[in-house]
Amino acid sequence: MIVAGTSGAGKTTLSGSISRTLGIEHVEIDAHYHGPGWTRRESFQADVEEFSSRAGWVTEWQYGIVQDQLADCADLVVWLDLPRRCVMRQVITRTIRRRFRRAVLWNDNIEPPLHRILFEADHIVHWAWTTHHKTHTRIDELAKRLPYLDIVRLRSRAEIDKWMDFSLPG
Repeated sequence: MIVAGTSGAGKTTLSGSISRTLGIEHVEIDAHYHGPGWTRRESFQADVEEFSSRAGWVTEWQYGIVQDQLADCADLVVWLDLPRRCVMRQVITRTIRRRFRRAVLWNDNIEPPLHRILFEADHIVHWAWTTHHKTHTRIDELAKRLPYLDIVRLRSRAEIDKWMDFSLPG
């Protein structure tokens, strides 16, 4: 199962909830992607091929170089299509919290200084703002390429909660 959405939409949080509810493995894809110094790990694609060939997993649908691989192996896409204002509130809050707490993320990385939002196109807050609309296109393309793949579109926290309560066994 893959959870789609822009950065900050809540993909990792929902993936973890699905994992606990269904008793399946949550593979946090960021942990496989990010190496020291925010570099891409050389083993990233091989790691994705390995875990996606197994049964019973959920992960976040991101990183273009592996999106097709993940979709080809998934049996369901859960698309978090939240309004931009909601996503931005979430990603800004998360980023500030992680930065001030110096939260250690994958491979000892920490959030960069907040002023970089203004200067770095790949800063997570800037990225979330500028790429929010692109998920629609990617989902449309996915639906055309894999018409048999079920896609659940959730547009609010209330819809997410309702889907979790009534659509998942457990």
